Amino acid sequence: MVRILLADDHDMIRRGIRHLLMEARPDWEICAEATTGREAVALAARLRPDIAVLDLSMPQINGLEATRQIRRARPETEVLIFTLHDSPDLLRDALLAGARGYLLKTDASLHLVTAIDAVAGHKPFFSPEVSAKMLDLVLAHESPGKMAGSGGPSLLTPREREIVQLLAAGKTNREIASDLFISVKTVETHRATVMRKLGARSVVDLVHYAMRNQLIHLTGLAGQSTSPHTPA
Repeated sequence: MVRILLADDHDMIRRGIRHLLMEARPDWEICAEATTGREAVALAARLRPDIAVLDLSMPQINGLEATRQIRRARPETEVLIFTLHDSPDLLRDALLAGARGYLLKTDASLHLVTAIDAVAGHKPFFSPEVSAKMLDLVLAHESPGKMAGSGGPSLLTPREREIVQLLAAGKTNREIASDLFISVKTVETHRATVMRKLGARSVVDLVHYAMRNQLIHLTGLAGQSTSPHTPA
């Protein structure tokens, strides 16, 4: 039996995946469902699924960071990224984070069962479009997408990525300290380090960086100002 954790903040998506998998493979078990990246990490640690199917754009921590944390805490759990995003940079970062497969949601009806079968057997699986982009990456020897003076998400520590995500979402230093159970002074230190590493001059720069690297949940930004306030 293959035990599967589903993580997506859209209930209809999870319902559709569950129906598709249970109809095709009644011997598989959906052992848990998560609506945030942090919840997915906690459930993976507690329930030890064989496969974690993760969306990239989730609240709290995104699919890339959830993948890193799940794979670090429990290497036996394979990760299949299930997303609408086909960016070569995101594909590369997902692989570096430890994902075994990368499936576009538009390919779900054709390839989801096959993808989980492959990943459950510790074999890679990529949507056809993604495979072509991966080949382009290899042939071009691309380096991570950068903003001036910075690298991709792998340049930052897990804690620094959390800080960027929360700053970009408009949280104040005090709110971040409360969310992460650390002092305001520690948040300020992390913020200064992140700004230096990324060559960022303002929170707006961090928002642009976070959007490019899917560190923020874009749906959650709907209706917010495009010029977030500077955290106190």
